[in-house]
Amino acid sequence: MIYPSIDKLLNQVGSKYLLVNIVSKRAHEIEKTEHFQLKENEYISKKPIGRALEEIANNKIKIH
Repeated sequence: MIYPSIDKLLNQVGSKYLLVNIVSKRAHEIEKTEHFQLKENEYISKKPIGRALEEIANNKIKIH
């Protein structure tokens, strides 16, 4: 099973296309700056894309 679930993420974002755009930008930020919204040990994923998805699922990324 994939974490976080796509259904939970789409409830917060509303569109698959917007979700992909936000996750892509945030993953690049994580790679570039190594600044995380959660503590290192709170992440399940080790990769930037997974971590960006987890941040959205935990309401750490605000979507306007």
